[in-house]
Amino acid sequence: MAVTGGCLCGAVRFSIDAPAIVTRECWCRVCQYLGAGSSAVNACFPSSALTVQGQLQDYQSIADSGNRMHRRFCPVCGTPVFSAAESRPHLVFVRVGTLDDPEGAAPDMAIWTASAPSWACIDPDIPRVEGQPPPAA
Repeated sequence: MAVTGGCLCGAVRFSIDAPAIVTRECWCRVCQYLGAGSSAVNACFPSSALTVQGQLQDYQSIADSGNRMHRRFCPVCGTPVFSAAESRPHLVFVRVGTLDDPEGAAPDMAIWTASAPSWACIDPDIPRVEGQPPPAA
């Protein structure tokens, strides 16, 4: 069964014909900016399994890890949809909030926890990594 999702306004829709490799709650400062103060929860999938309908805008930045990231978002409503690292083009990191059914995409790990604010609520039942974790695949 394909994983499906899209942006807030519906101008962008996507489907992914593969299960998530890993889902991580990221507390790096970049994800806090993108998440308006909280973490970002990203599910990692093979990029070859992703099909997108609609146009996406691309914003490039350097992540706290040092990787050059392509952050793709809806140019109509601004919803961040997914990102991809130039160093790992075979992977795509989809924002769990864009999934039609985010219930099945709970984080497996919290990363960059050393950057989390003191008030952050991080699930005590998942592993924590203070910085960059080992590669997902």
